[in-house]
Parts: sequence; structure tokens; C-alpha cells
Amino acid sequence: MSSNAPVSVPDRRSIVGKIVRVSSGNFIEMYDFIVYGYYATYIADAFFPLHNQFSSLMLSLMTFGAGYLMRPLGALVLGSYIDRHGRRKGLILTLLLMALGTLSMAITPSYSSIGVIAPLVVLAGRLLQGLSAGVELGGVSVYLLEIATAGHRGFYTAWQSASQQVAVVFTAVMGIILTAKLSSAEMSAWGWRVPFAIGCLIVPALLWLRSSLEETEAFEKSERPESTRESFHLVQQNWRLIVLGMMLAVLTTVTFYLITAYTPTFDKTALHLRAIDAFTVTLCIGVSNFVWLLAGGALSDRFGSRPLLIAMPLICLLTAWPTMAWLVARPSFLRLLTVELWYSPFYGVYNGAMVPFVIGSMPQKIRTTGFALSYSLATALFGGFTPAVATYLIHLTGNRAAPTLWLSMAALLSLIAAVISRPRSV
Repeated sequence: MSSNAPVSVPDRRSIVGKIVRVSSGNFIEMYDFIVYGYYATYIADAFFPLHNQFSSLMLSLMTFGAGYLMRPLGALVLGSYIDRHGRRKGLILTLLLMALGTLSMAITPSYSSIGVIAPLVVLAGRLLQGLSAGVELGGVSVYLLEIATAGHRGFYTAWQSASQQVAVVFTAVMGIILTAKLSSAEMSAWGWRVPFAIGCLIVPALLWLRSSLEETEAFEKSERPESTRESFHLVQQNWRLIVLGMMLAVLTTVTFYLITAYTPTFDKTALHLRAIDAFTVTLCIGVSNFVWLLAGGALSDRFGSRPLLIAMPLICLLTAWPTMAWLVARPSFLRLLTVELWYSPFYGVYNGAMVPFVIGSMPQKIRTTGFALSYSLATALFGGFTPAVATYLIHLTGNRAAPTLWLSMAALLSLIAAVISRPRSV
């Protein structure tokens, strides 16, 4: 939509309905990955039982990260499918693939029951889920941008990531309830599977919502690649744009997984706070992220993306280490909440500006493929391994503030990309 005319009430309701339907799949994608991160220590005991607790946890977290290695492949292959056959068809396919990944975690017997087959099935489920997730974010973001009214592209596309925060809040609430109602033995035995089972029950409703999507007018009118080969050729021609897009996305992916998926593990293994404290903090972070994402999108519509893409990495570089050092000097629930709320805009405001900026840098023919590949590479190489890298840095240095070295590196890469990047007209 490009008209500046006011949007009527029926049209507004139609747009809201489209936003809800297209964003619904993001819920289950983020839900599944976040649940795995929350219960990584229990999953380590169930599927990766080693004599060394650190090694067992690292295997669990590396399996978590392995799912992200499939994202670039999913972005390339499934992104090409979406650019050629339509946003609607591709988004239904990705939701079905994600559902299979969630199911594998819910029903796979533990290592003690079926031996080495158990971790292999879990790994396969992570890889399948990563394949579909590789294009989910890109497909949804492009769909939202293409239905956006003029001057509101940032705000519309922000709903993609905002919908993921609903999953963060939902999983945190479940974590609080499970922690309060179940003993540690019950959580280790079967309690950690409950969120995965609930995810399987949610999928049919999400599939029904997404199946009613209409194709975007922009896609119907656009020129499309004639074959997968042409799509791949265009990706190769525009590799510099994709690398810059990846660098821009690094800060948002690293920050997100640091303040959500890694929080329960950091709380338990490094800060030694109560489990319910970590879930409560994560719940608050989900709400905070939701607000900052929409604010970032709206601010980018008003003032442009570049000021935000430069300001947020700079603030992160200046404050990440001092704030984390303050937390670990005297760990407490209030300090953990304060620090993570401070980090939240590094994800939310930055992401709200970054997504439309990167989409705007991609040629129309590979809009989905290019953006999804950029974001997936950032997630695969940096964001997805954040819990594992953070755990290793603490183990290596003996300093519990060490994860901010990884965060600062991400901020520096994104800052460099923001300075040298230029978007094209969307």
C-alpha cells in the first residue's frame, strides 16, 4: 500500500487481522527455541548425560546452537520458494516444519531409555526446526512490509519480532508455574517436557490462522525469479549486501538470546539465584522487548533508521561491561532485572529500525531470500551460539561478566555496518 489516504475502520480491522495471522507462526518458532534454552540444564541431563556437568551442559547448548546452522540453508532454499511461489504458501510450509521440530522434543525418550538414538533424534529435530525458522522471520517481515501503509513500514514490520515476545512472556509464565508447582526431581523427570507438549497443542490453531492469509498485492504485481537457479544467481551477485545485512543483524540476535534464552542458565550456573527469579526477569524482559520493538519501528518511521542503528551499538559498547560487572559483584534479583532491562533496547529499539532498513537494501526479486539469509547468517554464526559462548567465556576467564565481551563484539560489528550501509528505495 502506498496511498497516504486515511485508513478506514474496516480496512484497519483487515490489516490487524493480517498482522495477527501472519505473526502467529513466529510465536511457535520462538516459543520452541526459547523453551529449549530455558530448560537446557534438564535437557542436558535427559539426553546428554556425562560425568562432567559442564560438558553435559555444553553439549545441550551446542545442540541448541546447531539448529541455527540450518537457518542459512532454510533462508536460501525456502526463501527462494517464497519469492517465486508466494508469501502465503511458504509461510504455511514453514509452520508445518516447525511443528515437527517441537513434536520431536515432546516425545523423544531419554538417553537412559534408548541410548544414543535419543540425542540424535533431538539433534535432527533442532536441525529441522532451524531449517524452517531460517525463512520464517524473513517471510513474515517482508509480508508485513508489503501490507504496510506509507510512512509506517517500521512500525508494521516491528510486529514480527513483537509477536515473538508474546512467546517469551508465555514461556516465562509457564516456567514460573512449573517451578512453583513441581519439585526439582519432577522437573528433571518429566516437567521440562510439558512446555513442548503444550506447543504441539497450539500448532493446529496457528495453522488455521495462517491458512486464511491472502497473498500480498506487492508480490502479485512484482517481477519474480523464474527459477531457483536465478534466485541463487541473484544472491551471489548481491553477496555484499547480504554480508552487510548480516553484520547489521548481529547485535539484535546476540542481545536477544543473551537476555532471554540464556537467562535461566546464567541465573542457575553463574549467579546462583532462584529459578523463579530468572523466569520472572525473563517475563519482564519479554514485555520490555515488546514495547521497545514497536517504539523502535515507530521512531525509525519518524526519524529514519540510521540514527538508531548508530546510537544503540554505541551505547551498548559504552555500558555493557560496567553494568554486567555491577551485577556479578553482588548478584540479586533486582540487579539482574535492572541490567537486563537496560540491555532490552539494544535489542528492541535497534531491531525495530534494523529490519525495514535491511529489507530496503535488498533487490525486489530476492527480497525474502536476501533478508532471511542475512538474518539467518547472523543468528547461525553469532546469536544462536550465544548461550554456549557465554558459558564458555565464563569457564575460560573465571569472570561472570565475560558474556559482555561477546555482546560488545556484536555491537562493534553492527556499528561498522550501520556506518557504511545505504538502503535502496523499498
